[in-house]
Amino acid sequence: MPSPRVSLQLWSLRELTAQDFTATIKDVAKIGFAGVETAGFGNLEASDAASAIRDVGLIVSGMHVGIDRLRGEFNAVINEALLCDTRDIICPFWPVDHFRSAEACRTIGAELDEIGARLRGMGFRFHYHNHAHEIALQEGRPGIDWLLDEAAPGNVRFEADVFWVQEGGLDPAQVIREYGRRIQLLHIKDEAEIGSGPVDFAPIFKAAEHIGAVEWYVLEIEKYNHDPVESARLSFEQMRAWGKV
Repeated sequence: MPSPRVSLQLWSLRELTAQDFTATIKDVAKIGFAGVETAGFGNLEASDAASAIRDVGLIVSGMHVGIDRLRGEFNAVINEALLCDTRDIICPFWPVDHFRSAEACRTIGAELDEIGARLRGMGFRFHYHNHAHEIALQEGRPGIDWLLDEAAPGNVRFEADVFWVQEGGLDPAQVIREYGRRIQLLHIKDEAEIGSGPVDFAPIFKAAEHIGAVEWYVLEIEKYNHDPVESARLSFEQMRAWGKV
């Protein structure tokens, strides 16, 4: 399988896309990213944002879409995915206080399974992206395990966020080995710029590339030692230094 390509989760530049999505996307393309993962469309409508992304030669590696929109605006989400020419739709978050028991996690997984089955029937792939609270133990197991057990692997895939997995107390490389081919999108995140924080990426890349299912390394930066675009550039250059670009 070809090596994973590298995209940027646009939440990393959310204040800039809110002001000028088109100019921000141009900056992302100049850095050298192959794609972007959207988190809304900033100051543009979806159709204009999709055109701006295409115009600079970027691919939409996936779309983060909140559960409220997946429940209440399903057809609009499908239209946006078609406009963006992506088949990957990701639920990026679930409220922390819902992860209170194994049964509660299973209930979440069951709803995600239903959404994923609908999307799968239309040719899309559905993923769940974790934070640290899904990793907390519920009746002796991480909540994410109860959640994903309740969903068919073809209906709900796992966009593992390696920083949040580690923050939650698990070994990201081990989680990648455990979930194997269920992970096609992998969030590469550190405390700030990639390579500047506590995450040891070498075993993560080794595990992912041994399995061979990951298609995109999706970089996300939420804390900055520089301005956000420079932080994105430095993170991309670190990936280059590691031979991942």
